[in-house]
Amino acid sequence: MSDQAETVVIVGPCAAGKTTLRQGLETHGIQARVIAQEHSGIRGLWRKHQADYVIYLDVDLPAVHERGRPTFPAWLHNQQQQRLQEARDAADIYLDTTKHSINDVLRRVLSVISN
Repeated sequence: MSDQAETVVIVGPCAAGKTTLRQGLETHGIQARVIAQEHSGIRGLWRKHQADYVIYLDVDLPAVHERGRPTFPAWLHNQQQQRLQEARDAADIYLDTTKHSINDVLRRVLSVISN
């Protein structure tokens, strides 16, 4: 990693691990901001923040249910996926967190940012 702190924005549907990843990155001196794009109809909301990297975390609906949101509706998960399409397509780093621990996700992100 360079001497200058990296800056990232994290985008993804509910329960993908955005907040947890932000906390992990910040412990490594990386400025990270979670963009609540999944709650907004403004498709380019994530673009409003200057960042070195856009990280997109994805998750499937069964994992959302396992992560403490057992009644999260499929229609809302699908809507969030549609709202996030532009960010997903433009992301520098895409990770499906469905079957990965937060430590694995953090390690993978750090390996990309460190290069």
